[in-house]
Amino acid sequence: MSDARSGTSAPTVLRMILGRRLQEMRLGSGASLEDAAKALRVTTLTIRRLEKAEVALKPLYAEKLLETFGADRQEIDEFVDLAEQANKPGWWHSYRDAVPSWFTAYVSLESGAKTLRTYEPQYVTGLLQTPAYAQAVLRGGLPNGSEEELARRVELRLHRQKLLEGEDAPTLWVVMEEAVLHRVVGGAHVMREQLERLLDVSELAHVSIDIVPFTAGAHLGACAPFTYFRFEEPELPDIVYSELLSASVYLDQRADVVSHLEAHSRMALMTSSEDSRALLNRMRKEYS
Repeated sequence: MSDARSGTSAPTVLRMILGRRLQEMRLGSGASLEDAAKALRVTTLTIRRLEKAEVALKPLYAEKLLETFGADRQEIDEFVDLAEQANKPGWWHSYRDAVPSWFTAYVSLESGAKTLRTYEPQYVTGLLQTPAYAQAVLRGGLPNGSEEELARRVELRLHRQKLLEGEDAPTLWVVMEEAVLHRVVGGAHVMREQLERLLDVSELAHVSIDIVPFTAGAHLGACAPFTYFRFEEPELPDIVYSELLSASVYLDQRADVVSHLEAHSRMALMTSSEDSRALLNRMRKEYS
């Protein structure tokens, strides 16, 4: 996938799924890119972009392509209905004033993932931040932003956390460095509240929190923060998002994904849930 800061509109997960299905149907029918382009009277580049979900799939385009690929009427109607749903903006669209265009892809993937694994060397992961901690973190990264802009970004972050609620909540496995607990964000009161939040959510069946202690020393994963996404839909590959100071990327090549997944697993083996909870409790008392 392309650089996260490309500025293009982000596809929803459903649009990505339809793009892959479209490619599979074209290949299964024996049609070439040229055949599909001729059916729509567009270039082969447009067909490639449709299959990669880089542009929205118009229902009329979907219908014409499926007819070209020999699909039956029921299959066409169902696909067109899904294409119409995929073109509807996600819930995060209402926060377009507060979220950079390059980050909307992340929110879309996060909302559609069945499993998330994150590594955080600096801060508590956004899905587990308290309002006060989130405000302090965002203020640090947005020193010249207005109070209104800051409030909207905090609101968006808290809205994202709703995906951890309900029976269909994804599995979240967080690995953090111990340094996160020592970085005083917002003051002692904010830190104590945040640590209490981590202790509470660590008791949820679908949330795991592992904290790599200072005593672990140098290790494989000591790098930039990253998030691994796995989806229930077989059409979508596992994806890793990694962020640096001036760039952020989405990786879906198997070698890249596997290396991040291995690093996450190795870091988790350096501690245990019991040791992590004990460390959280000790640090909470220090902020009393």
